[in-house]
Amino acid sequence: MNFRQVHLDFHTSECIEGIGSRFSKKQFQEQLKRGHVNSITVFSKCHHGWAYHPTKANEMHPHLNFDLLGAQIEAAHEIGVKTPVYISAGLDEKEAQRHPEWLIRSKNESTIWSYKAFVTPAYHRLCFNSPYLDILLAQIKEVVENYDADGIFLDIVGVRVCGCQYCSQLMREKGMDPYNDDDLRKMGEITYANYTRRVRETIDSVKPGLPVFHNGGHIRRGRRDLAYMDTHLELESLPTGGWGYDHFPLSAAYSRTLGMQFLGMTGKFHTSWGEFGGYKHPNALRYEASLSAAWGAKCSIGDQLHPLGAMDPATYDLIGRAYAELEEKEPWLDPVTPVVDIAVLSQEAVHNYYGLPEQNRDSSLGDVGACRILLEGKYLFNYIDTEASLDGYKLLILPDSIRLDKALEEKIAAFVANGGKVLASGVSALKKDEDIFAFDLGASYKGRCEYRPVYFRPGFAMDELLNAAFVIYSPTEEIEATGSVLATRENSYFNRTVEHFCSHRHTPHNPETSFPGITVGKDGAYVSTAIFAEYASMGSLIAKKLAIAAIEALIGERKTVSTNLPAQGIVTLMDQPSESRYVHHLLYASPVKRGNGIEIIEDILPLYEIETSLRLDKEPKRVYLAPAGTDLAYRYKDGVLTVQLPKLEIHAMIVIDY
Repeated sequence: MNFRQVHLDFHTSECIEGIGSRFSKKQFQEQLKRGHVNSITVFSKCHHGWAYHPTKANEMHPHLNFDLLGAQIEAAHEIGVKTPVYISAGLDEKEAQRHPEWLIRSKNESTIWSYKAFVTPAYHRLCFNSPYLDILLAQIKEVVENYDADGIFLDIVGVRVCGCQYCSQLMREKGMDPYNDDDLRKMGEITYANYTRRVRETIDSVKPGLPVFHNGGHIRRGRRDLAYMDTHLELESLPTGGWGYDHFPLSAAYSRTLGMQFLGMTGKFHTSWGEFGGYKHPNALRYEASLSAAWGAKCSIGDQLHPLGAMDPATYDLIGRAYAELEEKEPWLDPVTPVVDIAVLSQEAVHNYYGLPEQNRDSSLGDVGACRILLEGKYLFNYIDTEASLDGYKLLILPDSIRLDKALEEKIAAFVANGGKVLASGVSALKKDEDIFAFDLGASYKGRCEYRPVYFRPGFAMDELLNAAFVIYSPTEEIEATGSVLATRENSYFNRTVEHFCSHRHTPHNPETSFPGITVGKDGAYVSTAIFAEYASMGSLIAKKLAIAAIEALIGERKTVSTNLPAQGIVTLMDQPSESRYVHHLLYASPVKRGNGIEIIEDILPLYEIETSLRLDKEPKRVYLAPAGTDLAYRYKDGVLTVQLPKLEIHAMIVIDY
């Protein structure tokens, strides 16, 4: 799987003429070289439904008069660039207009993507139980037969609930009720599994084993069955397109536990897909490519080809600034294995494990907040599902709402017996069907606290703030301490109601009340509020400080990395045993929000004299910066390597030969 990829969108209306008229093999190749690109995903079929090549299974764009796909593949392969081929699977507006009876329908007959049928300028999702699936499979087979594709990318797919006449008929044949929500969800699973099976069979009938990825925009944690329907994973995560800069690390921290190659997909756009004339700052793209590398991923950058077919030099100059750096770093990026201390059992994964329908799920904000805290605290972590092994981790975090059935309880008990620790928050670590903690976390459970908000008073010193009663807005639990107390809880005088309220926002704390807030026991620690959702939603310093204090109480002496890198910095550590070396990644950028919530990276302020310490079980032979090869002075004592990085500008790789 190549490191430096481009996803070349080409969704082109039939109302535009001269399609591909300015395509030039020479210019195409020049821009790929300018961009340091070694794989480009090119289009067979777009969301509008048109093919960009001669076809018997589809219809070529009415204003295209040559084989654009074939020309792009030939040009790319001639200079050693791979060409996966894109086929719009879930969207085909040409067929949607001709066959509205093939659309996915909700129970109220609304459609998907455009909920107002055909009165808005938008696409419409097609059902894979309709005759459309056979048409799509024929289109896929034609591409695989006729072109030297290096893979197939199928877009806008996933498990979807549909109540169209085709799904309703199939459900009745299977003894299912089309008006039952559970049966509709089951049918959605059956439909998607059938689609992916038939796609695989179609491709393998021509080119067995050709890579294929089914893009649904999100890798669902806890759904390994869905992930394994792909040959690799492409993590769509455009920071300026609504995903934000927090999304990719969380998705990568889970995806890399699945044993599959994966890439991070960002975009060159100022906003998101479909934006012509939008460009992000080069520093943003440099950071995003480096972020993918630091998490063990390859990189793909989204672009959109102009309908006339000429590649945009400004875009490939922009991409080239990021990919020229990435190209130099590649020898230290693959193959690698992440070094981690902490596993976070994902809320989303547990929701999937218990089979909870979307409307019955707690928010997965705890996943988001825990990721932010671990990144800012400079911890090494993975996100895991219920199938993952706990071997090798020092700490297991159960964020906010993870109750434990017997199987999970037994699995975690074995982890604890082998020296692992547990950090739980909210109602996590309670038994699934009983309000009793499954482990000794220094507390016994008494029920939900009636006050909201409440206040936590730390029992530890903080560098930034003096001790006080700090407000916590999330739901809180009543507990009785059976172990040591790390922080106490104080209630407000009363809840804010029509009958009684105080000031503009909420009632102050009552200093006469004091209850345990964070406890530590034999098996781990417990934070008696949804502290991770609190950080995700409020971003308060105290929420982070409370969580980090609990983490430090459990693994402070055993954590692998300590550094003075500021909060927005990110660290990872990779082992490259084939080269007998560790690669320690440090990144720093500070996104800001501009416009309507768009996260921007522009100015990069270099950091100087960054100290980092690594607890290693292998004595270093040499420490240096890659790719420059500059040796770094270091100390190694009692299993701890300490090194000072003279300057950090976006990304640094400290290499430790052993």
